[in-house]
Amino acid sequence: MPLAGAVALAVLLGVAAYVIMSRDKACGDGTVALKVVASPDIEPAISKIAAAYNKKAAPADGASCVQVAVSGSDPAGVTNALAGTGATTGKFDGDVWIPDSSLWVARLRSSPKGEGIPDPTGSVARSPVVLAAPKPVVEKLRSAFGEPSWSGLMSAANAATPDGLGRKIRVLPLDPTLNAAGMSALLAGSGVLQASGAGEDQLVGVLRQLSENAVNSPGNMFASMAKPSSRAPIGIASEQEIWSNNDKSKPGEVVALYPAEGTISLDYPVVVTAKDEQKRQAAKEFTAALTAADAKKTIREYGFRTPDGKAGGAISQANGLNPATPRSLKIPDAATVTRLSQAWSRLKLGGRLLALLDISGTMALPAVGAPGDRMRLIAQTAIEGLKLFPDKTEVGTWVFSTNLNGKGVDYREAVPVGPLGAKVNGATRREVVSQSLQQIKAKPTGDTGLNDTLAAAYDKMKAEYEADKINTILVFTDGVGNDDPEGGISNAAILKKLRQEFDQTQPISIIIVALGADDAAGRRQMQAIAKATQGQAFFPNNALEIRKVFLEGISRRLCAPRCGTGGGGSQ
Repeated sequence: MPLAGAVALAVLLGVAAYVIMSRDKACGDGTVALKVVASPDIEPAISKIAAAYNKKAAPADGASCVQVAVSGSDPAGVTNALAGTGATTGKFDGDVWIPDSSLWVARLRSSPKGEGIPDPTGSVARSPVVLAAPKPVVEKLRSAFGEPSWSGLMSAANAATPDGLGRKIRVLPLDPTLNAAGMSALLAGSGVLQASGAGEDQLVGVLRQLSENAVNSPGNMFASMAKPSSRAPIGIASEQEIWSNNDKSKPGEVVALYPAEGTISLDYPVVVTAKDEQKRQAAKEFTAALTAADAKKTIREYGFRTPDGKAGGAISQANGLNPATPRSLKIPDAATVTRLSQAWSRLKLGGRLLALLDISGTMALPAVGAPGDRMRLIAQTAIEGLKLFPDKTEVGTWVFSTNLNGKGVDYREAVPVGPLGAKVNGATRREVVSQSLQQIKAKPTGDTGLNDTLAAAYDKMKAEYEADKINTILVFTDGVGNDDPEGGISNAAILKKLRQEFDQTQPISIIIVALGADDAAGRRQMQAIAKATQGQAFFPNNALEIRKVFLEGISRRLCAPRCGTGGGGSQ
């Protein structure tokens, strides 16, 4: 028995030695470890493909063996790490990167550190970006805006039409700075708006509303969607994310709604980041394996389509999805993507606004295009304008005429500056400002002490400047300009002060809404004041034109602090 055991052991050792020697011989120069970093949604599929790839026999030509290790990492984090921007948690050390969208690659290559990133060598999967809704509310959504569409979604999300579809539908977008599906939806929606002839003010209204409701991840969106609400929820997600959600919960719980205009798909590009030539060759071999028939089958099993748009059995009507290939929209150029990204980021900035309301005697004159006097029109429009600003916006109001707060003091604080959602004596500041505007009246014998008021307001805003906000002075007047009989600061002096004190690094812009301003000299003065602070002067003729001013004012965030002269305004 001992002899037999020894013989058996020798045989086993001999076999093991043969296997090791054969492998070493077959692997020639040894084993190459290839690190693949993939978007978390496709990482399980890539890992399965890699496991099968690693089990294959070593190459017979004496080349190196390739052992692939796959890990998942958020594409936004990888992009920031490679570009050296944003909050990063570490360095990227992958040899191959598979994000969920080429949008990340374009963003990376537009950064100074990302200029050398190579073009993708191909695409491994596709997943259309679609609208998503709980199955029980689908019919309610269809009755609200008919066939699913980006135009319907944009209408429901437009802050400029709070009494429209937004009263019936609750839009849950994905933050486009963190999610490629969210950015793809914005690109598709803004493209549809532009094609319809909509102005930038409408796009700004949509972006402003979406930025307030954006969620960080698909998981958070699906969770929010499940909460009870009087409005039908509709979200944005990739087709695969809906498949994944339903696969983990109930088949068909969330339904994918495919926009009639078509959509943009996540395309899962393969980017070879390795510098070492041996690893680059290994990456080329593995990339080829990702397009093999077995790999495509795995891709489809995990709820993705193959790059040609074909779906597998996972994409089914029973699971709330449509296997038919949706119409494809072209991804806009890099400049458009960058512009929209910057617009989103700027509109998310907080705002600090001090509104100056003229209550001089001429504000009691009849308004044009609306019942009542100028004072009432301005007040009602300002109340409506408040609806466009989120609760975090800091707002305060002053009224001005002449001698309002003692002799020679032409202004009086009505509501101190603070967040609209904060409490002031038991009510929100939004409610307090609205009540104040409803009660405001013109001073019959009052003149217009505009210059002294502007000087004091500018000094206050400069002393309390907040760098993380857009700081603005908004003036409502009837356009007469400064006619303080007691003198005060002259027209030339206020212009000199503003020109000298305006700081590009801490901009405080003045926006003037002058109703009924027919005096040419007065218009020129107000245009000069606006120009001195890179603000804008508007001269609306009726109520409808005044309402547009608020959105145009918000849209100035897209260019601040370099908004050009901006002195003309609406004529």
